[in-house]
This record gives sequence, structure tokens and C-alpha cells, in this order.
Amino acid sequence: MNALTARFEADTSRDFLQLPLFDERRPQLRLRPAKALHHFRELLKDKENTEEVFYIFEALPWRDLRKSGERFLTSERGLDIRVKEPDLPTILDDHAALRRMPEGSLAHAYCDFMEKEGLTAAGLVEEFQRFAKDKPKYNDQFQWYMNRMRDVHDMLHVLTGYGRDALGEACVLAFTYSQQPSPAHLFIGYMAGLNIGKQVKSSAPVLRAIREAQGLGKACPRLVEQSITELLPLPLQEVRRRLNITPAMHYRAAHAVWQSMGVDPYDLLGKKAA
Repeated sequence: MNALTARFEADTSRDFLQLPLFDERRPQLRLRPAKALHHFRELLKDKENTEEVFYIFEALPWRDLRKSGERFLTSERGLDIRVKEPDLPTILDDHAALRRMPEGSLAHAYCDFMEKEGLTAAGLVEEFQRFAKDKPKYNDQFQWYMNRMRDVHDMLHVLTGYGRDALGEACVLAFTYSQQPSPAHLFIGYMAGLNIGKQVKSSAPVLRAIREAQGLGKACPRLVEQSITELLPLPLQEVRRRLNITPAMHYRAAHAVWQSMGVDPYDLLGKKAA
């Protein structure tokens, strides 16, 4: 009996270990570019309509998701993290506990970001549940991995320094593509970049910023497979060093260009003034 098998047998009381690793009834999603384009156009009408993003990911799936997920779930590290972090939103939304961690930590930076933006980890879960309310439910260990990919999104904003402006969201998606290579990440990221260039004529290095984000994501180990509870108490800059996340220079340069034009990067289309 190897160490991993022993751990599984020792933890048989844990509910998730009673579940199948992967429910074979899960459909094998196929590429549907036309559907993705339709939902992207709907997203352009309201970038806060997160449900459209889920439709795009459904239409442009990560081909090797099952293989990657099962590899992690059957590793000793994967088991350790599932035991410590069975439900990431519950951990991330406990700001009282996070605020007890040291000043300057990732925990404080995360709370600052979420409170400033009026966001909660549970809010993203609710968005997904609205999208999935009429879809079949699959009770397997793989669902934990799927949920976790969703739940680290806002943490990536904090770690990379990309804001929730249009270019920042596009860059986070390009960064995530190199971690979780669903074509949807690049599709939304680059289509959003092209739309920014169309709507706001300037010398801002929009597409270079998105390409840079893709490279930064490739240099960083897959965040979904890191122990978030281990990272939260650490100084933000130390976490960035551990994960090899370096400054996003082209993103900052794009913001500087827009600001020199009197354009708010967080309000590129002037909706606030309107």
C-alpha cells in the first residue's frame, strides 16, 4: 500500500471520498464558435452579466480538463488541499478571520479589493448557479476542481494587479488561459482587446498587454492547485515571488496613455459621465 492509498483509506469518513472521481454521465463538450460569438456580443452589452461568460466557456471548452483535474485530484497534494479547503468561498468570504492575519498580507489585499469592488466569493457562485439551474447535476469529486477554477478568479486580480476595468479583465483571462487552457479565455480576452481598440482610438498597447498577461500566466504555477490558506497569511509581495508573478508593464502603460488623454481606464466609454 503506497502513502497516497493509505491516506485515502484513513479518510474514508470524508464525504468527498465516497464520491466517484468523475461522473461518466458528464457530457463531452464540443467547440461551438458561433454560440461563443453570440454570447460575447451579449456580454459587450453588459460586461457585468457574468452569466454570458459561462455560456462562452461552455461553447469553447478546455479539451484536457478531465485529465488535468484527475491528475491533481489523485495526487497527495490534491488530497491535502481538499481536506483543508473543501469550500473556498466560505474561507474567502470570512473577512473577519482574514483581517486577523498580518498587515500587508495577501489576506488583507484580498479583503481590500473585494470590499472596494463590492464583491463576494459567494456572489460569483450565485451567478454560476443561475446559469446552471436547469442543467444536470453531477455528484463527483471532479466538481470540487471545477468549482475551484471559478473561485480563484478574483484572487488572480489581487495577485496580478489587474483591475476590473475592461483591459484588466481581458488580461486576467489571458493570464488564466496559460493556467487553464480553455480557448474561451483567449477568445474573450482578445475579442475584448479588439473592441477596446475600436471604441477608444489611442496608442495604448492593448493587445501587447493581453499577450504579456498570457506570458505571465505561463510563468506562474497553476493557482487552482495551490493551497490558498497557506498563501493568505503571507506578505503579498512574497506570494508574488513564490508564484513568479512579475509586474504587468504594458497594462500600466496602456492606463498611462488613456490617463494622458483624460480618459478614465475604468470608464473607457464614458458611461459614468453619461
